[in-house]
Amino acid sequence: MKILVCISKTPDTTAKIAFTDNNTKFSEEGVQHIINPYDEWYALVRAVELKEKDASTIIHLINVGDPSNDAIIRKALAIGGDEAIRVNTTAGDDYYVASQIAEIAKEGQYDLILTGKETIDYNGASVGGMIAEFLQMPFISFATKFDLEGTTATVTREIEGGAEVNEVSLPVVVSCQQGVAEQRIPNMRGIMGARTKPLKVVEPKDVAALTEIQSFDLPAPKQGVKLFAPEQAEDLVKALRDEAKVI
Repeated sequence: MKILVCISKTPDTTAKIAFTDNNTKFSEEGVQHIINPYDEWYALVRAVELKEKDASTIIHLINVGDPSNDAIIRKALAIGGDEAIRVNTTAGDDYYVASQIAEIAKEGQYDLILTGKETIDYNGASVGGMIAEFLQMPFISFATKFDLEGTTATVTREIEGGAEVNEVSLPVVVSCQQGVAEQRIPNMRGIMGARTKPLKVVEPKDVAALTEIQSFDLPAPKQGVKLFAPEQAEDLVKALRDEAKVI
């Protein structure tokens, strides 16, 4: 079985966010980047677990980005990928990214394509579905459990108010979230081995992005907290009504 795991680079959750060029670009100055947690902890680790059950399984990683992404790709290889492919371009909108991944996936003839449910920076959650559409494959989103028996996958996904169990034949595209697998930390053997694993760099296909960013805005600063003593019940009610406007 051949598995393709989509890996993206995101700012660490502790990073201080700022914008440049008249608020049209994210400033990377002083920002530490990580593998998108949904890609790493769930999609990639589940692929590794599947390989542990079937040693003939091959895991390829794919990333759309410039050479600065190589560090996070090497970490993903240390966790358990066999080889990686980086599309040498600046990631555009979701359509552009999905188009590039789909072109590689067509050539690779993969049985299973795994993505995180979304990235923690833009929260788009649309790349997996677009890849499936380009490849004319079934797509199951927000998976919390993934089991495989032969060429039949049983996937439990989160829905409003409960869970839904789906059965699908490979090939399939699945986006993963918490529950599919447990986070793993690369061991020394994996880190050393990742240095020599293949990382193939390919040039992007000529695809035009469908959207562009007009501007970014930071959330409004948080207001100070007002404290009321127990005997100030009337003042509290007035503040909730006139200032917070919640009653």
